[in-house]
Amino acid sequence: MIDNSYMVKAWHGKLNLVYANSQDSTRLIYTHHQAPLKVQRPFYPEGQEICHTVILHTAGGIVGGDRLTSDIHLQPQTNVLITTAAASKIYRSQGLPARQIVNIQVDDHAHLEYLPQETILFNGAIYRQDLRIELAKNANYLGWEIMRFGRSARGEKFLEGEMRSHTEIWQNGIPLWIDRQIIPGNEEVFHSPHGLGGNPVLGTLIWLGNSVSEEIIDKARSLIIENNFAGVTRLQQGFLCRYRGNSISEVRNWFTNIWQNLRINYQNRGNCIPRVWQI
Repeated sequence: MIDNSYMVKAWHGKLNLVYANSQDSTRLIYTHHQAPLKVQRPFYPEGQEICHTVILHTAGGIVGGDRLTSDIHLQPQTNVLITTAAASKIYRSQGLPARQIVNIQVDDHAHLEYLPQETILFNGAIYRQDLRIELAKNANYLGWEIMRFGRSARGEKFLEGEMRSHTEIWQNGIPLWIDRQIIPGNEEVFHSPHGLGGNPVLGTLIWLGNSVSEEIIDKARSLIIENNFAGVTRLQQGFLCRYRGNSISEVRNWFTNIWQNLRINYQNRGNCIPRVWQI
């Protein structure tokens, strides 16, 4: 039964960000936010060419009935790295789903690194997320998603609730990658080899926009830690990495190493870990 009182307490947050190139510097030229979403002042640890942006959720967690919508636009020849200030926590629901919707447009010769920190689903959470990305012909996108199902440190498993995820990435009207996931919270799915397999952590990293060399694929595979369910798939215009295991730090380290290798090979940039990450 749905508790209607949660409708009053629910947040309907909004965030709108627009970036533009000005004299070889990427600038955040427009921001609009509605609580609980907020953005920190942009900073430039790598110089003016790439803008680092940190998104905050000031309420501390997401509850059933919350609806968070973000629209992000990178105009031509911009370079942006976006992350979040902390892990996202999806609390147990009284019946209403929590929703997060992200729409991203990456224009010609623009590059986005979209690297949010992990999402933790409490047992009983009901979560829906939609991500749609539109890439121009010469645009690039690198993004990842890391999820923990249940607060494992407390012995909690994801045995109630549901997670639904829908991701679409298009380039010039052509779908590059469409991914739908439904993970219901129950014993069978948690322990099934076709579900979580008893592992509470899932991770996905994707690079799209142009083809990659066999050396990049081999390097990503060589970085896989033994005895884990992980793999790398080459796509027509990029590649995909998947992880299923027990450790947030393990998958984050794997993804970070792949990301840094891509930076060196395709952007001629060195390591630059966002300062808000606690690693």
